[in-house]
Amino acid sequence: MRLQVENLSYHFGNKKALNNVSFSLSSGFNILLGPNGAGKSTLFSLLTGLRRVSEGRILINELSMKSQRQNVMRHLGVVFQENTLDLDLTVYQNLDYFASLHGLKTENALTRIEDVLEHLGLSSRLGDKVRSLNGGHRRRLEIARSLLHQPSCLLFDEPTVGLDIESRQLILTFVHEYVKRTDALVLWATHLLEEVAQDDHLLLLANGELKGDDVCGNLIAANGVDTVSALFNKYTKKDKN
Repeated sequence: MRLQVENLSYHFGNKKALNNVSFSLSSGFNILLGPNGAGKSTLFSLLTGLRRVSEGRILINELSMKSQRQNVMRHLGVVFQENTLDLDLTVYQNLDYFASLHGLKTENALTRIEDVLEHLGLSSRLGDKVRSLNGGHRRRLEIARSLLHQPSCLLFDEPTVGLDIESRQLILTFVHEYVKRTDALVLWATHLLEEVAQDDHLLLLANGELKGDDVCGNLIAANGVDTVSALFNKYTKKDKN
């Protein structure tokens, strides 16, 4: 699996939200780190087809998001920053609806992710209304739902925002383990420095521009700093002026 972004720019009126962003990712766990307002959500809206690419291009396994969107979407599993669950349906019904959108029989789809539901503590909650779940379990459900069609490219936009430390760690650990088992490509957007490990491939976005693209430990060493926090502050200081 390969995700390529080439010379990608995007404007909101006169404001440039992304400025000539280019990178190439392969299977594994990849972090997109940036402060609020850096352009992460704009980038994700283009990667997921919510916004149309006007400058540059996005390729997923050599398929163009601009001209082959329907084929590209078959490869994608997405969790957006905002909740997209139907709160008045049960856990099972939410999964059933999503499976039907992909032409899947729910029982077959659930069998394929049985271990996922177990790891995320959802196996015993299939009959519960989503409204009765806490924030952590709702987010776990969105992650499980994104895996129903066994995508090879997973795009998670701030998936742990607003969750407690225990829930954040459970979800992060699960996704790391899932990548190792399946060889999927994950792009995990966050502004939480504690979610970044030194062996993660790190894309550092600030002020709409890509400031760093390498293994986190390599970026730290190359910039003469000791921590992710110091690296983040060095690259994003313009955003704080």
